[in-house]
Amino acid sequence: MSSQFGKVAVLLGGTSAEREISLMSGGAVLAALQAAGVDAHAFDPAETDLHILKEQGYDRAFIVLHGRGGEDGTVQGALELMGIPYTGSGVMASAIAMDKWRTKLVWMASGLPTPRFAILDASSDWEAVAADLGLPIFVKPVHEGSSMGATKVTEASQLKGAWELAAKFDSLVLAEEFVTGQELTAPFLGERALPLVRIVAPGGNYDYQNKYFTDDTQYFCPSGLPEALEKDIQAAIVRSAKVLGCRGWGRADLILRDDGSFTLLEINTAPGMTNHSLVPMSARVAGLSFEALCLEILAGARLG
Repeated sequence: MSSQFGKVAVLLGGTSAEREISLMSGGAVLAALQAAGVDAHAFDPAETDLHILKEQGYDRAFIVLHGRGGEDGTVQGALELMGIPYTGSGVMASAIAMDKWRTKLVWMASGLPTPRFAILDASSDWEAVAADLGLPIFVKPVHEGSSMGATKVTEASQLKGAWELAAKFDSLVLAEEFVTGQELTAPFLGERALPLVRIVAPGGNYDYQNKYFTDDTQYFCPSGLPEALEKDIQAAIVRSAKVLGCRGWGRADLILRDDGSFTLLEINTAPGMTNHSLVPMSARVAGLSFEALCLEILAGARLG
């Protein structure tokens, strides 16, 4: 059944700050594809030049690279030039979705809700930023994922240090109003939204450690939200992906406020696929095993 895919490269590892997570995700995807009879092989662009894919006769690529160099359109562009179909979003959508600032600009222009924000630099008036956005504030690099370099700031005097930390990861740094409410994540597969996952992290802090390396974070899927509200959010997620040009699969993160309104935080075009990851968890509730999920994503691989 799986010979239809030909020789498949599972792109994992890479050079971004999220290399460790990508290796975990890629290993899980590779094992699932091989178990399904796919001729799949691990390929780490940090260790082997990408152009070798063509020489080695790969027919398609399953991208499980997280962060820069994997999720930002660069690998997608290289695969386009080589004519090797790949999973997930194309060049433009990958590049925009990786850029939290420009994602917000597109969403705002499309009438989709997203928290208020400011771009920070060395000359920023920290007191004015705090007064405008209110406290607490999230400070984060524009082009990193997995909460890398992000800080929750509770007083204006902490903003400069938070900016300095984020600036180690990226020249563009975003300050975003802290929206209180329930943290949700919304995977999508093709044109459909999968069940929402509600996240309850220790101390309300869903950071790198609590995402990947603790068992104290609680995940609820089904989310327990009223069905009508879940459907409204899912429709907004599909639209939020569509206006960015996303395709194939991905995951949007959002906050459900206490008043029942919601606001979009960001979108991931190559989300985690580890045993802690949320797309596989949601897919299971939708009746898709991890293996079936990987095969469906792979079947959607294309160019252009």
